[in-house]
Parts: sequence; structure tokens; C-alpha cells
Amino acid sequence: MDDNKKNLLILHLTVLVWGFTGVLGKLISIDAVPLVWYRVLIASATLFAWFLLSKKNIKVTKKQFIQFILTGGIVAIHWIFFFHAIKVSTVSVTLVCLSSFTLFTAIFEPLIKKQPLQIGDIFVGLLIILGIYLIFKFETQYTLGIIFGLLAAVASSLFSTINSTLVQKSEPSIIGFYELVGALCWITLYRIYDGSLMHTPFNLSITDWIYITILGTFCTSVAYVAGVSVMRTLSAFRVALITNLEPVYGVVLAFIFFKNNEQMTTGFYTGAAIIIGSIFLYPIYKKRRNKL
Repeated sequence: MDDNKKNLLILHLTVLVWGFTGVLGKLISIDAVPLVWYRVLIASATLFAWFLLSKKNIKVTKKQFIQFILTGGIVAIHWIFFFHAIKVSTVSVTLVCLSSFTLFTAIFEPLIKKQPLQIGDIFVGLLIILGIYLIFKFETQYTLGIIFGLLAAVASSLFSTINSTLVQKSEPSIIGFYELVGALCWITLYRIYDGSLMHTPFNLSITDWIYITILGTFCTSVAYVAGVSVMRTLSAFRVALITNLEPVYGVVLAFIFFKNNEQMTTGFYTGAAIIIGSIFLYPIYKKRRNKL
């Protein structure tokens, strides 16, 4: 198997693992805030161990450190909203709503990078809004989950846009490490403030420990390093297309694990098809626009 095919397989497996995080979020019994706290604690420790073993220099400037730590706060908010949405609705609803980050990226990217808003971005955004409307209309029992799923998408698009500028001057793995540390710091401060850290149940069930360990290692640090490594040989267009499979993989996995609990109305699947179809069309449109 040549390197290109090997990296393509690695990327698909990485996206599959990312899709599996929603299933783990549903299986883990604790609430979203402590769940994310455990996740970033394990993930940052794992990445730090990897840096030590690989003897990688992770020094950054004071300005970069502050930027990464602050962005880590947005990452923490994203994950907390994501897992809370899963807790109050379903994995399928949350993942489809999360995939609407393409819409918010089309809004944030021109603002942060001071670029003009493109007509094509607006069209894709309107399609996604239509899909969201259909989900809201037909899945009213999951309104809270839909709202938190959309908020998670807003946070995701915000830190992704910020990272697209930060990555021009720093290595992605180093950015990811410091952002995980930042997320851990901000959540710890919050948990000290609300008093929950003093009552953290370290005596979790064996099952919860297994799921949290898988979430923090394979689904976060290992998947992140693998995802970054393949970007050196695969085109950005191909990476974008395959990454957009995350909600598809996640919904399929959720149906395998939870079966009837993940069955939705026809309106939901119509809205989901519009949203997922839009996010697949978006990189194709962007590639063609860039050639003009």
C-alpha cells in the first residue's frame, strides 16, 4: 500500500473515531462538564507524554501561549455544549446540528480574516438554515438538544477559524496541546467556582473509566495526531470532504449502539440530508471558486 492510500485509510479511521465520540458521550454516565474535564485532563497528559517520548520542543512565545490558552476556553465551551446536547437529546440530533458549523464558519471567517462575504457562502448557508428549520419543526421534543448542538457548532466554527490563522505560525500538534491545557485550566477554574471540583467522583464505575480513557486517548490525542499527520500528503480538498463524513459515521454508529432510540421522523432525515449534502458541496464550491 502506497503512502497516499495508507494516509487516506488513516484519515477515514480518524474521522470514524471522531464520530464515535458522540456514542461515548451517551454511554458515559456523568454530566457534560466533568466529562469534558476528564477528557482534556487525559488527552493533555497523553499528548505531553508523546512529546516527551518524541523529544519534541514545545516552547512557544508568551503571545502564542496566551492565544492558545484563550482559544482553549472556546474549545472547552464547544465540547461542553456538544456533550450536553447529547445528554438532553440524541447522538444523531447533536451530530447533524454540529455539522452546521459550515454555516457559522462562512460567517466568522470573513469577519476575522477581513474578507468579503461570497454569494456561494450565503447560498450554502441558506440551505443549512432550511435543514435546521426542518429539524426544529419535526423534532420539537429535542429543542434543547438542538439549541446546544447549534451552540456547539458556533464554538467549533469560531475556534477552527482562529486556528486557521494560528497554524500559519505554529505547528498544529503544539497548538492542540496548549489548547487542551487551556481547556483544562478554564474548566478547572469554573469547577472551583461552582464547588463541583471538591466533590469530583473519582470513584467512577469501571465502565465509565474505560469509556473516558478511550475518549481522552484514542478519540482525542491519538486521533488528533493521526489527523494532523496525514495532512502533509493529502490535499486540503480531500481532507475536507472526508472530514465531512463525521456526522454520517456518527449517526450510523449511534444507530448500531442505540437502535430504536436513534430513530427519527422523516422531517429530521430530510433536514439532515440537506445539511450534510450542503457541507459536502461546500468544499467543492470553494475549490472551484479558488480556481477562478
